[in-house]
Amino acid sequence: MSAAAAARDRSEGAPLSHRQILIVFAGLMLGVLLAALDQTIVATALPKIVFHLHGFAQLSWVVSAYLLASTVTTPLYGKFSDLYGRKIVFQFAIVVFLVGSALSGLSQNMDQLIAFRAVQGLGAGGLLALAMAIIGDVVAPRERGRYQGLFGAVFAFASVVGPLVGGVIVEHFSWRWIFYINIPIGIVALAVTTSVLRLPFRRQPHRIDYLGSALLVGGVSALLLVTVWGGAEYPWSSGVILGLAGIGIALLVVFGWWETVAAEPLLPPRLFRNDVFNVSSGMSFLIAMAMFGAIVYLPFYFQVVRGVTPIMSGLMVLPMMAGILTASISSGRMVTRTGRYRVYPLAGTVTMTAGMAAMTLVGASTPYGELALFMVLLGAGMGMVMQNVVLATQNAVEVEVLGTATSGLMFFRSLGAVFGTAMFGAIFVNRINAWLPRLLPAGIRSSLHIHASASGFNIAPDALHRMPVGVQVAVTQAFVHSIHTVFVVAVPFAALSILFALRLREIPLRKTTAISQPAPAGEVAVAGDAAEATSGGGIDAGIGAGVEVGTVG
Repeated sequence: MSAAAAARDRSEGAPLSHRQILIVFAGLMLGVLLAALDQTIVATALPKIVFHLHGFAQLSWVVSAYLLASTVTTPLYGKFSDLYGRKIVFQFAIVVFLVGSALSGLSQNMDQLIAFRAVQGLGAGGLLALAMAIIGDVVAPRERGRYQGLFGAVFAFASVVGPLVGGVIVEHFSWRWIFYINIPIGIVALAVTTSVLRLPFRRQPHRIDYLGSALLVGGVSALLLVTVWGGAEYPWSSGVILGLAGIGIALLVVFGWWETVAAEPLLPPRLFRNDVFNVSSGMSFLIAMAMFGAIVYLPFYFQVVRGVTPIMSGLMVLPMMAGILTASISSGRMVTRTGRYRVYPLAGTVTMTAGMAAMTLVGASTPYGELALFMVLLGAGMGMVMQNVVLATQNAVEVEVLGTATSGLMFFRSLGAVFGTAMFGAIFVNRINAWLPRLLPAGIRSSLHIHASASGFNIAPDALHRMPVGVQVAVTQAFVHSIHTVFVVAVPFAALSILFALRLREIPLRKTTAISQPAPAGEVAVAGDAAEATSGGGIDAGIGAGVEVGTVG
């Protein structure tokens, strides 16, 4: 068969073989590895970072800025990939992520770090969303569970290596290398994706909803400031807080209206007429809220309360990561074997809620074995939910909106993480500021330069454990009380996700992929990259050929 004929066959939707799909995954997993490593490494290093940059009260913004930027760009990446192809947009996301990483490492204060973390987020928005959309394009829902283990392996690797590398860097080098380490990985990812991400895509012209994006960013940012500043920088009844709340709500109302009249809305209203999408989005939002409330503050607990090193704090959260990995892989395989998925989000939300409730029992002297069990429950619950709601959504929507639906689901997951991080961060700082004056006399706080105010807690964990025993006890008790409140507040959100899981409708899983569907009338399948790839012997020739799939939505 000629190269042109081979390209034409693939442009007409010939399904990929198992070997070809593995080649695609090689490129995707490197991009996902960047985002996965960033989460695990930065979480371990946050206590040191906020101490050196004097910004404890801005802790949540280091995470929130990243998540907010990635959240609002997630739906846009799907549109841009329709216009320019998956590969170039995926690579663009990697480059932006690397630029943000380099700038974050150069930060001289918290404001700069927050701004550059937002740049990182602009790139991160495309890494996972495009990877998930490409999977939806090339793997049928009925077979997708067998490939989830590959992504699970990436997160497992990041979960083990990230805390170790992060701890080593923080203890023996500058924290700035937490961000610089992304650069060589990103360069390798760019090299591999250049080779393996090639396949024809169905080019579709789009109008990008810039106004909708601006309204969404403005509304969400205003409400985030309410959660972060309320009760800390300003009283809840102050004009600033009330004004921000009013502006945020007004902008989101206008955003909702605009989406009904926009030529190509950021979040198409038709998606919300699909009950599976609505239920999955609600679950994703709530799970992400609870998840980030737990993950961000556990390293602080281990370093401040238990007095362990950053390396050890990273290792001590591995039971939760192990729970996520094991549950995600095993449930994915069972879905492939049985064709049924509804039971896993339901079991997952119940398990996660039980784990979150158990975490409220954690004190300064709780045996690590008990704490590890609680973390396994928490992680296993999350693992049974996260991938399976994506599968349920991709299976329930029409093929032509698969990419948009996937991006929409990622959007609500990221939005939940944004609000969860900001809300729990505000609660944590507020409780620290309330408990320290009760447990530590003002004279001691002043003489040891331990401050509890709107600027937060200003002492490094290792410095704390060189102080008198009475001071250590007082500070660790303040942390325990504060983290306890965080988990207590998180429990109702986790429990609410059970109600969503009960409403999830089971639909028989499709056995066809998006690229095996015929192109809609009037739509042209572009095979430029494929023709180029076949000049060397076609996609079956080896790793030199790969996949570039455009959104069919």
